[in-house]
Amino acid sequence: MIKRRVLALMLLLLSNMALADSFVGQASVIDGDTMEIHGRRVRLWGVDAPESTQLCRGEDSLQYRCGSKAANDLDAYIARHPVNCVPLSLDRYGRTVATCSVAGKDLGEWLVRNGLALDWPQYLKGRYHEAQREAERAGEGLWKGSYVEPWLYRACIRASGNPTSCSDDENAHP
Repeated sequence: MIKRRVLALMLLLLSNMALADSFVGQASVIDGDTMEIHGRRVRLWGVDAPESTQLCRGEDSLQYRCGSKAANDLDAYIARHPVNCVPLSLDRYGRTVATCSVAGKDLGEWLVRNGLALDWPQYLKGRYHEAQREAERAGEGLWKGSYVEPWLYRACIRASGNPTSCSDDENAHP
C-alpha cells in the first residue's frame, strides 16, 4: 500500500513538472480549440469552439460547418508560425490545457474576437468577455447568424442526437 502511494505521488510530481514548462513548436490544428504540438494534444484554455461536425446558420439563414470554419481559420492564422504554449493543467482526456500564442497574440482571444469560439464561462471567469462582446457587436463569425453553444451541442450528441438536429434547436442563439 505504501509503495502505491509513493508511486502515485511520484507520478503526480512528474506530471506537474511536465506541465510547468512552456513549449514552442509547429502546431497541427485538430479542431477550433485543439492543436497538436510535438505529438502533444493541446486544448486552448477558456474557450470553446464549435465541434467539427457542428452546423450554424449564417446571416443568410443557410447552414454552414462552423466547426470546420473555426479550425480552418485558426490554421490559416497560425500559418506555420511557431506556437508558444504555457500549460495550465490536463483535461479528462489527457490533453494539455494551455494558453497559446503566435507572435505574442493569444490564440484564445483571437478566436473569440473573431467569433470563431466562445468565452467559456465554466472555466474562464470572463477573461475573454470583452472580446466576445466586441465580436457580438460587430457581428463577427458565429454572431452573424445563429448557433448552439458547443457545450450544449456536445450534450445533445451524447444523448444520441445527430449533428443536424443538435445544431438547430430551441437553444440556438439568434
